[in-house]
Amino acid sequence: MKYTTLPNTDIKISKICLGTMTFGEQNTQSEAHAQLDYAVEQGVNFVDTAEMYPIAARESTYGSTEKFIGNWFKTSGSRQDMVLATKIAGPNRNMGYVRKNLDFSKESILLSVEKSLQRLQTDYIDLYQFHWPERKVNFFGQRGYTIQEDHWQDNFHSILHTMQQLIAAGKIRHIGVSNETPWGLMRFLEESKKFSFPKTITIQNAYSLVNRMFEHNLAEVCHRENVGLLAYSPLGFGSLTGKYLTGIATPESRLNQFPNFTRYNSERTKEAIKKYIDIADQHEMSVADLALAFVHQSPFVTSTIIGATDLTQLKTNIESINMTLPDSVLKEIEKVHSQIPDPAP
Repeated sequence: MKYTTLPNTDIKISKICLGTMTFGEQNTQSEAHAQLDYAVEQGVNFVDTAEMYPIAARESTYGSTEKFIGNWFKTSGSRQDMVLATKIAGPNRNMGYVRKNLDFSKESILLSVEKSLQRLQTDYIDLYQFHWPERKVNFFGQRGYTIQEDHWQDNFHSILHTMQQLIAAGKIRHIGVSNETPWGLMRFLEESKKFSFPKTITIQNAYSLVNRMFEHNLAEVCHRENVGLLAYSPLGFGSLTGKYLTGIATPESRLNQFPNFTRYNSERTKEAIKKYIDIADQHEMSVADLALAFVHQSPFVTSTIIGATDLTQLKTNIESINMTLPDSVLKEIEKVHSQIPDPAP
């Protein structure tokens, strides 16, 4: 395993983070615990979850993922060895069962933290993230900013003040954002500088061969402000394994179970993936290894969040950390990207 530190901290984390959104939906508790055990054996010490998980989100399974992880902490005694990240759900989703008010008010944040702590059976969360903005921005499949009335009122100050109190209380160590825009990230950072609030140290956004929109503006913000990217969906819900194009995907595969997740099903995305498969074949590697190694090597990626539904997938994904793509392969990737840029925003 390779390691780094969370930006602006001395917290050592693995360059691969175990994503857990399948726990409680596609994976049972015993399967989830087996994944956690195996990941730890391979040197992974970083796990990411969210209060709204598993995905697809629904009331009957809400909170299951955190509960599975909490039970594993209890039985394994591994909490002190792990860096734990979770997220608070914001508005713009039909999930009233999570909380009455899906906002980032002080009341909502405090309630969300307490519920996560209970489910996770821990006294503290290492990295607490805001799952998506309260503003109506950055929706899946939306390339740019659309001006629309969202009745949002600027509350960066109150959010950061609440997080400062939670950090002082020892319940949270650090904070991050997810699915955020350059403007939103900069507002968090500038508010922290102005009022000496805790700094936002990470951003968790999608990043893969078929979605490199992070490079457009956020990459520079993160580079100059020392914020780390926790890259999710590096395999595009499994589409970058090529299994949906080669016919080996099973009925249990994610995009077959959840056909409404159309982000990676467009014809342009399929066209791009075919070209990446060709590159991988020419260099005698799997397209999954090509895709994961590309993300691992990106200089602004702090850790790559991988998810799996079985141990075979998990083993392959973790082993990708040892692969380095030569410049010649990276140049071929750039040629495809220039022809079909960001087909899965």
